[in-house]
Amino acid sequence: MLTGHCLCGAVQYNSQGPTLFSVICHCRDCQRASGSGGVPVLGVPKTSFSYSGPVKQSSVRGGSGLPAVRNFCSECGSLLFGTPESAPDMVTIYVGSLDDSASFSPTDALFTGQRPPWAKLAAQLVEHAAFPER
Repeated sequence: MLTGHCLCGAVQYNSQGPTLFSVICHCRDCQRASGSGGVPVLGVPKTSFSYSGPVKQSSVRGGSGLPAVRNFCSECGSLLFGTPESAPDMVTIYVGSLDDSASFSPTDALFTGQRPPWAKLAAQLVEHAAFPER
């Protein structure tokens, strides 16, 4: 089971899993949302995910052309999870909010074509210049 919470503890979440993917996303949207060069993120089925606490949503048009919705704690502003309209049966969890981030083991790096030169990772991941074809 995955559990996590925001910086101030007002929002908590959990997922019974399974983990659908584990990646580092370097798209410009994730860079801007996080203030970093890339965001570690994993996906879980929406039916396995629940949260409690005051969440605020922010929506921008994602790479699919549909809204990419990010969920933040309305108290402290921590980036917690995403509910992308392009994948309505999935929730994306921002790894920094996990109670045990050591359980995260990324397999791929996405949007490396948008990655800043200083954000190259030492980990050996499969790299995709954009979103991988399914």
